[in-house]
Parts: sequence; C-alpha cells; structure tokens
Amino acid sequence: MKHLTLLFVLCISCLSCGDSPLPKPEAYLRLDYPKAQYKTVKTPLPFSFDKNHLAQPIDSIKIAGSTRGLDLKYPSLKATIYLTYKAVTPNSLDSLLRDAQSLTQKHTIKADEISSTIYENPVNRVYGMLYEVGGDAASQSQFYVTDSINHFLSGSLYFYAKPNYDSIYPAAEYLKKDIKHLMESLRWENP
Repeated sequence: MKHLTLLFVLCISCLSCGDSPLPKPEAYLRLDYPKAQYKTVKTPLPFSFDKNHLAQPIDSIKIAGSTRGLDLKYPSLKATIYLTYKAVTPNSLDSLLRDAQSLTQKHTIKADEISSTIYENPVNRVYGMLYEVGGDAASQSQFYVTDSINHFLSGSLYFYAKPNYDSIYPAAEYLKKDIKHLMESLRWENP
C-alpha cells in the first residue's frame, strides 16, 4: 500500500510539472530618441530661441497681413511645430489670447483631456500658457507666449499621421520638452 501511494504521488508530480500554455503579452514598440542638443537660432522675426538639433532649418512664411509663421520640422519624428507670430497692437491682446485659447478648445471633441500650465518669466518678459492635449486629437501640444505689449507667438504640434495617441505618445512627450525649452529660451527683440 505504501508503494502504491508513493507511485501515485510520483505520477501526479510528473504529470503536473509541465508548464501550462500562456498567451504572450502584447509587444510595444520601443522608441529611443537622442538626448536633445539645443542651439540658439535667430529668426527673421523679432525673437530668438533654442532649437533642437533634430529640427530642420526654420522655414519662414507670411500668413496674412502682419501675421508671420515659422515651421520647425522634425522629419525623423514625422512632426512639425507650427509657430505663428503677430505684433500686438493697442487693444489686440485680448483678441489674440481668445483666438489661441479657442484653437485649443476645438480639440475637445477628440481629446480625452486638456491640461494647461502657466509660464512666467518676468526677467525676459515672456508670459504664456502650455496646453497638453491627451487622446486622439489632431494636435497634442499647443502654446502661446507674449510680452503683453509688442509680441505674441503661438504654436501647435502636429504629426504627419492619423491621430492615434498610443502610437505617437513617445514622440509627443519628446517634443513637449522641446516646446517647453523653446518657451524658456525665447528672447524678444524690441520693435
């Protein structure tokens, strides 16, 4: 009886030692971007800022009237930061601020969330707001900065792809740091 019990336990042990098949977890694409290296660039507009070495040379375009634009293209990330500059005239600041804020609010249809961060640099007279848009919105980051007297600059980040937040998240986070650095390094030139 003892041998039979021992044989039974041994058989059960051998049969139960096999690994049960388990589904493999989903694989995620690992995207590593180089550490940002910044260089100050003087633009054809009345401001300068630090640009990441991944961004192509700045394209300057005239949009309409006194509104001008600059495009910071990131070919390796398939993205562009579109910058729009407008000189502040008497009583125009409120309108410029409303336009910049309403552009961000247009993304609420597709956005899961929109968070904002105030930026203030009184030493260099740079004041603004950075908006981070979560979800499958067309633009993941938008911002504006002004000196409240002469200059107003707004910017939007767009990717050359259908918005899929999970896929573009690593690149959006990398470029959000570039946008923050742009805001922090921005210097106005007096008109």
